[in-house]
Amino acid sequence: MTDQAVDTDGVRLSQDPAEESGFLGRTRELKELRADIERAGLDTLSGRKAPRARVLLIAGRPGSGRTALAEELAAQVADDYPDGVLRARLSEPDGTRVPVARLARDLLTELDRTAPPGADEDDLTEALRAALADRRVLLLLDAVADAEQVDALLPDTPDCLAVAVAEGPLTGIADVRPCTLGGLDTKSAVELLSRHTGSVRITVDPRAAEQLVELCQAQPAALTLAGGWLAARPQAAVADLAKHLHAEAEEGSALDRVFRLVHASLPGTAARMLRLLSLAPAGLVDPHTASALAGCSVSGARTTLDDFVALGLLRAADSPLPEYEVPGCLHERLTRLARKHERPAELQLARARMLERTVRLLQSCRAVTETDSPQAREKLLATPRDLRFPHPRAAADWLRARRPALLAAARLAVADGELDTLARRLMSQLVRAMVAHFGTQAAAPDLYGVHRLVLDVAERRELPREKAAALLNLADLDARTGRTAEALVRYRAALDAGREANDPYATGRAMESVGGAHLELGDYDRAADWFGRALAQRLARDERADAARVYGRIATAHTYAGRYGEAVRSWRAAIAGYRRTGDVAAHARALSELARVQEYAGRPEESLRTCQEAVDWARRAEDDRLQAALHLRLADTLDRLGDPTAAGLQRSAAERMLREDPADACEIRSAESED
Repeated sequence: MTDQAVDTDGVRLSQDPAEESGFLGRTRELKELRADIERAGLDTLSGRKAPRARVLLIAGRPGSGRTALAEELAAQVADDYPDGVLRARLSEPDGTRVPVARLARDLLTELDRTAPPGADEDDLTEALRAALADRRVLLLLDAVADAEQVDALLPDTPDCLAVAVAEGPLTGIADVRPCTLGGLDTKSAVELLSRHTGSVRITVDPRAAEQLVELCQAQPAALTLAGGWLAARPQAAVADLAKHLHAEAEEGSALDRVFRLVHASLPGTAARMLRLLSLAPAGLVDPHTASALAGCSVSGARTTLDDFVALGLLRAADSPLPEYEVPGCLHERLTRLARKHERPAELQLARARMLERTVRLLQSCRAVTETDSPQAREKLLATPRDLRFPHPRAAADWLRARRPALLAAARLAVADGELDTLARRLMSQLVRAMVAHFGTQAAAPDLYGVHRLVLDVAERRELPREKAAALLNLADLDARTGRTAEALVRYRAALDAGREANDPYATGRAMESVGGAHLELGDYDRAADWFGRALAQRLARDERADAARVYGRIATAHTYAGRYGEAVRSWRAAIAGYRRTGDVAAHARALSELARVQEYAGRPEESLRTCQEAVDWARRAEDDRLQAALHLRLADTLDRLGDPTAAGLQRSAAERMLREDPADACEIRSAESED
């Protein structure tokens, strides 16, 4: 088979760099589109500057070459848009509309702009428009489902251009003239065939080539599959394929007939794998996905996938990994074939195998970061070689490249409703792997979506413990992004779920978090009350370290409320708790906070003694940063007590400790000045 990577949704082929162009035909359409870019919009005819980006519409059925034409147009006008091309696919492979919020977030990510996890559609689209306000970019919006999607993503600047690819018109978008695609011109269509078959077979029978073009209705996707079929059979004449297509029933389109012929010509195992690729999340396939779906080896799956690329049934994805895309024009056809040839139980088993493989890959992806643990190393060595990553960087690269497919797998598993156990395992491992490689903050936008899916499953299956965990995780992310009121609602719901599950961890954490939300909202009395409830549970369960921490939170609420006497008593209780548990670092920090409260209360001598004690404990904890901060606080207190000499000595000690880290020094001085 050939090694050409073929786009079955268009007429762009990978090729030798020496060749002039990989794009065929559509000269008239390209000329019209480029002229339309220059054409004055309706607003400018009346003397006003266009308020938004222009929209060009390329309309055509999947398989007509609409995406390839959009890409060629983008390549030709790229110099006019120095800030680059942003791409988004607005429909899933099965035709499902992609939510605008997800599209906006992904485009912001491409622009290296972050948006708070859990932000709603309006906030995200506003952030996107703000990010594009001072840029000159071209938006390529593929597989548009409706005009509302385009309108929501459209930049508020005429310096940008949006090229929308859709099946029909976009009613509601002003000043849009569709460029509607039919078949290729005969010369280009024949050239497309010859790039697969070589020129000899076309030259010896040009009439058969033209007949084949006519049978394929000059549609690029149909011609690509026909060319792939011929390329795999060097001895076959073009007329042979034309006869086969003549013999096909008239049912369906030209693409339907060619696709049925190509599918029927595949060996049984390859045909089955092809059908099962309709289950691949987001239409993205790697050798592991194909291997799990078909129940074959990973190496065998990769060989078959490469054969599919040569036949025009798949295209190689733009990815650092071996990854492939199921063309949108074939997805529905593959789905129909899978339902026809495979029993529902077999399809469900294939989904389960795919999800199980994904879970194991995520486990391995996380385990490679835990090599300090002997148990983790032992578990990693027990993992099959095909599932192992050589080092953490390779695992992180895999996780980053497969992110769209992994998130889609979680969404599909939850939507399925029959594989909830696997879905829960998948989401658990996905969260752990993302946190291990990217950190909670960087992964937060994706984690928010995953936790929502976990909540959906927990509510559907009536799992109060998991519901409480999902609500706590979502509320934590809300709280970190300033949505404290929303976080408070979720913390209360988590408390109810925790009580229903009789889960002391969830109830304790929820009560403490409710207190924290009230503290953030400035309701210090309620904060102290909820912290007190959490403390009672910690004490009843003899959870000494947690009880000491909660004492500190109660002290903070009293401090903010100006109840310094109660704050001092709570900090002393926290200090006693840390002393009993042997937590030296926490003991030092609690003493530091006690000294601060004593100073607020107008007891500088007591504050001085407590601060000196805190320095001793910070020294035992080897916390140089805390020691330096305490020395600066001692200096300020000594200044207020009228001892500038001793204050100078304390400042000198702090300077010596921070000399090697100026950033820490600036941060500590800033914090002290705010106090």
